Amino acid sequence: MGTRAVEGEMQLPEGEKLDGLPTTITLQGTMSNRHNKPKRASPKLGWLIAILAAVAVAVILAMRDPPPSAPVPAPSAFGETVTNKSAPASPAPDGMVWIPGGEFSMGSDDPRGKICGGPDAMPDARPIHRAYVDGFWMDKTEVTNEQFEKFAKATGYVTVAERVPRAEDFPGAPPENLVAGSVVFTPTDHLVPLNDHFQWWRYEKGANWRRPLGPKSDLKGREQHPVVHIAYEDAGAYAKWAGKRLPTEAEWEFAARGGRAGEIYHWGNDLKPGGKWMANIYQGRFPMQDTAEDGFAGVAPVAQFAPNGYGLHDMAGNVWEWCSDWYRHDYFEHLTSAGAIARNPQGPDTSLDPAEPTEKKRAHRGGSFLCTDQYCTRYMTGTRGKGEVTTGSNHLGFRTVMSEAAWREKLKETVSRP
Repeated sequence: MGTRAVEGEMQLPEGEKLDGLPTTITLQGTMSNRHNKPKRASPKLGWLIAILAAVAVAVILAMRDPPPSAPVPAPSAFGETVTNKSAPASPAPDGMVWIPGGEFSMGSDDPRGKICGGPDAMPDARPIHRAYVDGFWMDKTEVTNEQFEKFAKATGYVTVAERVPRAEDFPGAPPENLVAGSVVFTPTDHLVPLNDHFQWWRYEKGANWRRPLGPKSDLKGREQHPVVHIAYEDAGAYAKWAGKRLPTEAEWEFAARGGRAGEIYHWGNDLKPGGKWMANIYQGRFPMQDTAEDGFAGVAPVAQFAPNGYGLHDMAGNVWEWCSDWYRHDYFEHLTSAGAIARNPQGPDTSLDPAEPTEKKRAHRGGSFLCTDQYCTRYMTGTRGKGEVTTGSNHLGFRTVMSEAAWREKLKETVSRP
C-alpha cells in the first residue's frame, strides 16, 4: 500500500552467535608402583607440589578465553559531567525547567551484556564522545493533547496525518489507498517472529492526533496524554508558534542524564530500584499483551513517574520524541574524528540510514511504551532512534526547548505590549 513509511521500535539485527565452550582443566596424579607400599612424601615436598599445581591452574585459567555466553563489555569511555554554574537571570517560562548545560560524555555502551540490555548492539550510539551544550529551557513533559489543541485552534493547523496523501508523492498507489491516516500499534493474538514489524503495525485510515487509535477514538480522558501521530513538520510548526524549537540530540541527552554520567537509565543502573517501575515501557510477551505492571498498557498521561535530576518527566519510555538533527548511523564517528569536544553540535547536514538509504530521517530519543528487552531497549539514556520525517504513529510525540536569550526577548515583548 502506498502509505507513509513506518518507523517504530526498530527491526533489530540478529544477535551474534558465539562459538566455543569454556575449557575444563583436570589435574590427575597416578601411582605406578602397585606392588610396593608408597613412601610418605615429606611435608616440604607436599607443599611444593601443591604450590606448583596452584600456579599451573592459575596460568591456564588466565590464558583461556572467557565464557562466550554473552558479549564482554568493553571498558566504559564515560567521563564525568561538568555542569555550568551560571543560572538564568529571568523567571522560568511556564511548564519549563532550566537545563544548565555543560560538558558530558554522549552515547551508549553496547548494552547486550547487561541485565535487560536486549539483543541490539546499538552501534549508532558509539563512539562515546565528549560534547558541550549551552544552558537552555526545556518542557517538563512531552507536549500534551490539551496544549496541541490550543495551537490547532489558534492557527487552524492541519497535521500531516490529517491530510489526504498526494498521488505524486506515492506513484503507482491505488486511489482508494490515498486516504488520510497514520500508523497504529496493534497487538497480535499469537506469538510471532520479531523480524517483521508490519505484523504489529497497521496503517489506520482516519487515525491522527485527535483520534489516536482510529476514527472511533477521541481525546476524551486523554487531555494530559502526550500528543501523538505527529510528523516532524507538525512538531516544528507547534514549536515556532510557541516561540520555541525542537532540541538537538546533544541537548536532549544532556537533559535526560540529569547531571549523571554514563548510567544506563536517567535514574541509575537498576531498571527497577526497590522493585519500583520508573518508566512506562512494555511488560509481557511482545507484541501480544502489555501486562501493565508499570501501571499502564499503552500511552500514559505525562508526569506519572518520578522526574530526573533536572525535573524532567518521561525522558525514558511513554512516547518517542523528535529531535532537530538529521539522523545518520555514523554521525558519532564523524564527531569523534574531529578530535575535539563537540560544542553545541547541530547534527549532520544530511540523513543516512543504511537500512533505508533513500528515506529522509530525523533523530528520535527516549523510547516508548513499546520498549522491551525482547525487542528494543532504546529507552536507555544515550541510545538513539530515527524516523522518516512525514511519518507519525501512536507512540511518537515531542517536547520543546528555548534558549535563555529567546526567553528574555519574549519577556521584553510581553512587557512592551499595551
